[in-house]
Amino acid sequence: MIVLKATQDKVLAALQSVAGIVERRHTLPILANVLIRKTGGQLQLTTSDLEIQIRTTAELGGDEGNFTTTIGARKLIDILRTMPADQTVSLESSASKLVLKGGKSRFTLQSLPAEDFPLVQEAANFGPVFSVPQKTLKDLLSQVSFAMAVHDIRYYLNGILFVAEGKQLSLVATDGHRLAFSSATLDVEVPRQEVILPRKTVLEMQRLLSDAEGAIEMQFANNQAKFSFGGMEFVTKLVEGKFPDYNRVIPKNHKNSVTLGRAPLLASLQRTAILTSEKFKGVRLNIEPGTLRIASNNAEQEEAQDELDIDYGGDAIEIGFNVTYLIDALSNMGQDMVKLDLADSNSSALLTIPENASFKYVVMPMRI
Repeated sequence: MIVLKATQDKVLAALQSVAGIVERRHTLPILANVLIRKTGGQLQLTTSDLEIQIRTTAELGGDEGNFTTTIGARKLIDILRTMPADQTVSLESSASKLVLKGGKSRFTLQSLPAEDFPLVQEAANFGPVFSVPQKTLKDLLSQVSFAMAVHDIRYYLNGILFVAEGKQLSLVATDGHRLAFSSATLDVEVPRQEVILPRKTVLEMQRLLSDAEGAIEMQFANNQAKFSFGGMEFVTKLVEGKFPDYNRVIPKNHKNSVTLGRAPLLASLQRTAILTSEKFKGVRLNIEPGTLRIASNNAEQEEAQDELDIDYGGDAIEIGFNVTYLIDALSNMGQDMVKLDLADSNSSALLTIPENASFKYVVMPMRI
């Protein structure tokens, strides 16, 4: 049976959309494979790492009929990548093997039985479906994902908190030193739901979401989340645990605030960051009426100092920060202006967008 027959670019795109979660080395060899299921003229491709499952449906030609098998995902992609984009390729089944043909090339690949492929058991009690445009979710993720912890023993910090309530979807990430919050409006009212998506899921979603038109549908259960968009279905386990109360972390009523250009501030921080010490990455901010001075030094006794003119009439404050934390936030914002709220040199600072409550970034000060 000819399982599929289409141009290389179409087949490769379909495979790459599901192969991001496939690990090269696995305790279960079949998890290195993609599950191929042909039903009539439709082809379904499914991959899993036991925690995340991604499925896409595509029309990729071939014979009509029913057929299932599994084949090494990375190997198939590696072979396809070596072929021209407009070349027609076909995948045929013969005995327990699959034959990939393209031009005068022919590859005979081993398959493993489809019934051995461990599909994720979907939760029975998903909450109501709600949706946002793909671009909205992609933007929300990019505004907070940099603040996720990486390998924290507080495992609930290695991911992003999703909170859906009423007509609002909020995303929060923190690694204990900084916290990023971003929110968007939903088109339907939903009951309050709170889930923590694992880090790997977040990175994979960022890879798959596009700026194209089209919505992404979401559903949450106690231990699972399900996303559907652009012919794809994405099911993931959730992180168990209690996320910190982010509302208590976000400062209210800081009495000193300055609004300034995002790009000049980012450039100034990037310049002074060059002479910070590798280990601490500390910069000092001196804010006084009319002027913001940014300074750094390192173990080799080198110093950097930069000045920005600002419209500010509040208290004189000297405060230290890990410069990476400020650069990360500013690099992932697209606005022209940012607002910095400060209380004193020992309290956390709040970075927001003027006249816009949908993004908040809190960063703890450091002693320098």
